Amino acid sequence: MSNVSLPIGGRNFAVSCADGEEAHIEMLGRMVDERARKIGGQQSETRMLLFAALMMADELHEAHKGAPAPDAGQPVTPAPASIESTEIDPAMVDRVNALAERIEKLAAALEQGPVSA
Repeated sequence: MSNVSLPIGGRNFAVSCADGEEAHIEMLGRMVDERARKIGGQQSETRMLLFAALMMADELHEAHKGAPAPDAGQPVTPAPASIESTEIDPAMVDRVNALAERIEKLAAALEQGPVSA
């Protein structure tokens, strides 16, 4: 096992990976960092990573929508999204912010435990 340090959104994250996978993990880390930096602002680590993950999931979803239907028995391999051509729709950022706020409220409620009647 190897350890890789990934700088994402101005923070460093130590990640363990199999020997020989370091370059691939670093490349994936750069992809996440690219999206985290587009979000900008002073946000919590969790919120920054949530937004980056949602942006990447949205890109993957869009790539799947435009792909032809797979042949029966053929594995689906999505095309990689281009980092350089990715533009962020301000309306999507607003929706993601609203979703993140709801998630944080739910997490806070779960941390408090059950409510007595």
